[in-house]
Amino acid sequence: MRFVDVHWQEHGFFLDPRAYLAELPRLRGVLPSGAWAFVSDPGHYDIPGATRCVKDLELAGIQPATDKSGGLVLDFAPNKWKHDSGLRISYSGVRHFAVDYRHSIDWMAVDTVLLDEILPDEDGGCVHEIELTDATVTVRCQDLEAVWGSTG
Repeated sequence: MRFVDVHWQEHGFFLDPRAYLAELPRLRGVLPSGAWAFVSDPGHYDIPGATRCVKDLELAGIQPATDKSGGLVLDFAPNKWKHDSGLRISYSGVRHFAVDYRHSIDWMAVDTVLLDEILPDEDGGCVHEIELTDATVTVRCQDLEAVWGSTG
C-alpha cells in the first residue's frame, strides 16, 4: 500500500491510516463512486470503535465469476467482539485479482483484515489492496460495491 502503513513490529502489527486519510480528500471525484462511498465512510478507519471499520473482519469467501463478466465477490465475516455484521464487496470490471500469501503467522485460524486502501487506476477504475494478517489481496477493477450486513 502506498499510504496506509501496516507492518509487523516486535509483538504485533503496527497500523496507521493517517497518511491515507490526509490524501483521501484529493481522491474525491477521482475514485469511482462505489469505491469512494466505501472508503470515505466515517467509520471505515475508526479502528477502536466503529462497527463499520474493516479492521478485524475475517476473510470468509472468494467468488470469481465463472464467465467473462469481470465480476468478483469477496465475503468477510464479522469479528464477534467488534462487528454487528459482515461485509460483502462486489467488484465489477475486474482486470486483475491476486492473493499473495506470506505463510508467516501460523497461529491464526483465519486471515483477518488489518487495513485496506483504494487508489485510482490509470484507466479510470481503481486498485483495492487489502492487507490481511497472512496475505495481501489486490483487485484492479472498474468499481466496487460494499454492502454491510450481507454475510456472517
